[in-house]
Amino acid sequence: ASRPRTARRAAAGAAVLAVLAGGGLYLFSDSSDGRSVSAKDGQTAQNRVQALDASTAALPPSASPSPSASASASASASAKPSASASSSAPPSSSAPEPSRSAAKPSPEEKTAAPAKSAPKAAGPGGGSLGQQVTALVNAERAKAGCSPLTENSTLDRAAQGHSDDMAARGFFDHTNPDGKGPGDRITAAGYSWSTYGENIAYGQQTPASVMDSWMHSDGHRKNILNCSFKEIGVGVNQAPGGPRWTQVFGAR
Repeated sequence: ASRPRTARRAAAGAAVLAVLAGGGLYLFSDSSDGRSVSAKDGQTAQNRVQALDASTAALPPSASPSPSASASASASASAKPSASASSSAPPSSSAPEPSRSAAKPSPEEKTAAPAKSAPKAAGPGGGSLGQQVTALVNAERAKAGCSPLTENSTLDRAAQGHSDDMAARGFFDHTNPDGKGPGDRITAAGYSWSTYGENIAYGQQTPASVMDSWMHSDGHRKNILNCSFKEIGVGVNQAPGGPRWTQVFGAR
């Protein structure tokens, strides 16, 4: 049976909300004060990143463009994360979906046509932008002793669809304006998951810069270095005001 979930928002730091196998709900905070803020906060910050996995709903960071208390002190000066929200839980086929309601994922509702996504042009590292991100992810995973992730076209569709939707409807969040979360998107795309994760980012211009932001943010780094994940999809929309990046991780 589905369990109700609670969305928490972090100001000046990261909140980690984990739903454990026994049904317990725990909130950890590595911010300076861990206070909750309203759902409308943090909509205009540039160069932002967010991370989410199957056990939680994570929402936008604060509007400050500087690194929050949750980002590593060694974060680079370019495309720094302003804040992050993340979660981690053991893989479980019965883990609750991170949507705002207790209902099981349903197919996405039709919306206005998304802003046109620029072609995934080859960059200095070779391959599409998504392929470059995947290569950088696997390089970091190798250092941590994790197996490489395999590119998955179904997860690519889920990731690209979310990047396009954020550009089209002008939001930056794991949950879209219709209340659909990553679990809804991944399931609707046709991926039968046992566990999954999602990272998003906004404003970084290259695969290297977005990966630098994610790797200097604890929640995003945990998703990237989660050895339970086996496959990855990457989406990027380069409409004005972007780029908007989405990483989707999964295992079946």
